[in-house]
Amino acid sequence: MARLATGSSNISNAGARAKTRKASLIDGTRIRQLLQQGTDSIGASIGEFGYRQEMDLYSARMSGSDAIEAALTHNLDNDLNSVLGFCQGNLRDLVAIYVERFQYEKVKTVLRSVSKGASDEMIADQILPEENPSNAHWLHIVRTTETVQEAIDAMRGSPWGRCLAKLDADTSLTEMEDALDRQYFTDSLAASRGKEGSPQLIRYLQTEIDHRNIVNQFRAQRQNLSSETRERINIPGGKIADAVIRAASQADTQEALLEALRRSNAFDDSGFEEAMQESAQRGTFDPLVNLLRLKRLKMLRRFSYLNPVSAFPVIYYIQAKVLEVQNLRLLVRGKAAGLSDEVIEAHLYI
Repeated sequence: MARLATGSSNISNAGARAKTRKASLIDGTRIRQLLQQGTDSIGASIGEFGYRQEMDLYSARMSGSDAIEAALTHNLDNDLNSVLGFCQGNLRDLVAIYVERFQYEKVKTVLRSVSKGASDEMIADQILPEENPSNAHWLHIVRTTETVQEAIDAMRGSPWGRCLAKLDADTSLTEMEDALDRQYFTDSLAASRGKEGSPQLIRYLQTEIDHRNIVNQFRAQRQNLSSETRERINIPGGKIADAVIRAASQADTQEALLEALRRSNAFDDSGFEEAMQESAQRGTFDPLVNLLRLKRLKMLRRFSYLNPVSAFPVIYYIQAKVLEVQNLRLLVRGKAAGLSDEVIEAHLYI
């Protein structure tokens, strides 16, 4: 069980609230029912599943999939703030370690927007809608800066700002994003090892690092990136030994890469070959990504059940909520793009 502070934390109450919210999420059966509907009908149904307030807000100036996606993102931001709001003391600190990853994603969005020269109006209208209060800080940075370096300077004092300030002026956007990922996991592992940290959260974060490295290695190999570049993009701190990851970075075939990974006892290859075969057939690593994502969700579920008086019921709910939003986004985007129901379902996390 996680080493939790006593007194100010409200672990039992927050866990009960998280479980109630988890029970209300859209299950696989209802997702498949939505899949049979058209975009307009899907929007109406999503509203009935708890997204009505945000749907009504964005339907005033948007339509179709754009309105739905904006509403989904806004609802997720509201939910994250609400969950953090009902956590107290050390519980809040542990949950915040997990939630801070979404701030890093906002940073990436800002950097991409500024780098591409997107207008302030377009960013506020489509990328970071100003209806969402969670975007206010980021929109201020966009509106008061002209270059990526100015945006980085505006973030000084934050963990991501300090990370970006260490990089050379000619660092590419991709390298910045890689550096942000490394910084997030470095800080999260350090916080989880603190006096009132959580060994289980450390284990989960290490597993996530391993999974990121695995997917990145397969993608980098397909892109014919050099072994030096492949080694540089690895995130340190996972359970798979550095020597194994370095060997995987040198592998010149998928078979050799997989064989290198299997030298580590920390590598769970159950379902891996099937996912790789499906990836080869479909020409995408989505089956592999989905397999690893579901492995992590099962880990969170197990930790939640084995440690009911801990941060894990709350973290498990958050990740399940994130997957719900991602499923709905995939469904709406797929419908808007005219993809078949079979293709869309193959990409869903159900």
